[in-house]
Amino acid sequence: MVPALDAVETAIKILEDSPLFNAGKGAVFTADGTNEMDASIMEGRSLKAGAVAGVKHIKNPISLARMVMEKSPHVFAGR
Repeated sequence: MVPALDAVETAIKILEDSPLFNAGKGAVFTADGTNEMDASIMEGRSLKAGAVAGVKHIKNPISLARMVMEKSPHVFAGR
């Protein structure tokens, strides 16, 4: 675990959990009336990155992006 990544993920999760921000719970609806969310994260020292796009049923997309970065050989995962 990288403490800076922990701090970034925690801060973004707070934003995603708040209806006051255009992220997660407060995301703007699509024309179909659903939420499609994107998230990305990068660790500068190793240049590792992870991203997700168009996810619908994930409470905290930033955590999924971090999981892509740390637990898969991929950088990007889409729906």
